Amino acid sequence: MSFTPNIQVFCCHYTSQQAIAEGDDGLRKSGFPEGAVINRLSCSGKLQVSTILKAFEKGADGVCVVGCPVDKCHNLMGSQRAAHRVSAVKKALEELGAGGDRIEMSHLERGFHPEFIETAKIMMERVLEMGPSPFRDAMKPVADKAEKKAGKETAKKVVEKPAAAKKSVSAKSAAAKPAGKAAKAPVKKAARKGGKK
Repeated sequence: MSFTPNIQVFCCHYTSQQAIAEGDDGLRKSGFPEGAVINRLSCSGKLQVSTILKAFEKGADGVCVVGCPVDKCHNLMGSQRAAHRVSAVKKALEELGAGGDRIEMSHLERGFHPEFIETAKIMMERVLEMGPSPFRDAMKPVADKAEKKAGKETAKKVVEKPAAAKKSVSAKSAAAKPAGKAAKAPVKKAARKGGKK
């Protein structure tokens, strides 16, 4: 089965800075594979397990996480945190039968290195051998349903908002009327007392 793998590359700002500066054309000319998409992060340690899983849910066949060397992380523990999370996802994918090799982490020095492109190429070749992610078709109906539901709820809120605002104004007006009557009663009573004297 021939297909173009969807590879999501999550990169630390510092390790991808020069790669981003090269621009898409520059990267492709250097051999960065088609189908690989760079997602830039302020630090690889900011990448959450839920974000990685979401990437697979949305159709990723493979994920590469690129961070600084463990002992040179700008945010001290960022690369270590990312490595632990990648290991957790790798284990989960293995247990689900999707293949733990669909995710990998690399530690690269700052700047633009051939290894940056090589990381994406290796994942691309690996996924081509493994085939499409089993989550591609399995998660599409769920994702479509969630998206459709989100659209309906948004439309419902837009329709209900003016009605709710109108109701709020009416409620305020109704609440203001009894308050006015209550204020007049003590004044009349005081006037009568004054008349008796």
